[in-house]
Amino acid sequence: MSVNNLHIGIFGRRNTGKSSLINMITGQDISIVSNVPGTTTDPVKKSVEIFDIGPAILIDTAGIDDLGEIGSKKIRKSQEVIRRVDCAILLIAGNQFGDYEVKLIEQFQKNEVPYLIAHNKSDIDKIAAITKSAIRRHSRAEIIDFSTIDPADKERLIAALKQIVPEAAFQKSSLIGDLVRPGDVVLLITPIDSEAPEGRMILPQNQTIRDALDNKCITIVITDIGLPDFLKLGITPALAITDSSVFGVVAGTLPEEIPLTSFSILFARLKGSFDLFMEGTRHIAKLKEGDSVLILESCTHQNSCDDIGRVKIPKLLQQFTSKKLHFTVVSGFSELPPDPSAFSLVIQCGGCMITRKQLTNRLKPFVEAGISITNYGMALAFLHGIFERATCIFTKRAGV
Repeated sequence: MSVNNLHIGIFGRRNTGKSSLINMITGQDISIVSNVPGTTTDPVKKSVEIFDIGPAILIDTAGIDDLGEIGSKKIRKSQEVIRRVDCAILLIAGNQFGDYEVKLIEQFQKNEVPYLIAHNKSDIDKIAAITKSAIRRHSRAEIIDFSTIDPADKERLIAALKQIVPEAAFQKSSLIGDLVRPGDVVLLITPIDSEAPEGRMILPQNQTIRDALDNKCITIVITDIGLPDFLKLGITPALAITDSSVFGVVAGTLPEEIPLTSFSILFARLKGSFDLFMEGTRHIAKLKEGDSVLILESCTHQNSCDDIGRVKIPKLLQQFTSKKLHFTVVSGFSELPPDPSAFSLVIQCGGCMITRKQLTNRLKPFVEAGISITNYGMALAFLHGIFERATCIFTKRAGV
């Protein structure tokens, strides 16, 4: 499942037909359909190819009107999904439109999620003029009256969905396309340490290799241990890219005239707000005694003694600042701390496992609170004293 696929969330009250809608679009019985309210609990994902839209991930959520303590937890999980999707379908039925739907619309607008409103079960009860008027008091989104049991309505729904899909969701940006030319030698330095998965490359390394090949580059992959032997060959790369964890070693070995950056910094440019990361990284030098630092991992993984986010970065930060700092780590899509202002700095991982939209919305509360943000690669480059070298290839391109 590609993390760059379009993410589409299906939201609404219980028994509006969200699961039936998923099944209609996919043509499969993916989500359990039942007349019993609250059948869907945790969000259910399904990867599907939608004609005229492309590869997408549909996310079926629990009803926003669920009851009780468990119901509240379901609702919270459904609301969290809003920050992760590229667009949404707000499903209503039986001409029900009220506070539940208005709150969802407010969340869509707050997170800048384009959406449409679909009134389901039109075979039983068509949408009324009074319902449309109520909707129009809160939203200008397109309204569709349809039924999941009518095959013709599937095409109508997909056509409407196509109109709200953000163009950015389809843009296939290159990691290094503007940094190299066809025929250039690109050197990828990938350590094989305790964090390296058994028998395979990690996603950023895989994607960078493919991107270099797509840009018709001569791609050479070595470990940090093999770097001295490579340099003896007399080959001068147009660009060297390394894992952030060995930034210091590589920078000390690689000749200064060879442009150097990291996989994490490339992903910061691809998926994050690069200028904010650049500015936020320099805040490391301003950290004070007792400051709190939040480290955001976008995936969950087994921790090791060499863990870059939980071990290496905190250790280097303490050494660099000579201050006692407090660290909080949040992994995957776990709930964020309630008070963004409690932190002096946020360090986001490369974000290879999430979409640009997901990363942007995850950092949004901190940006709005004026908290400095950076990412693993930039932070490590700064802590190793090679920040300017690791980012100058981008600033020169931008004319900075």
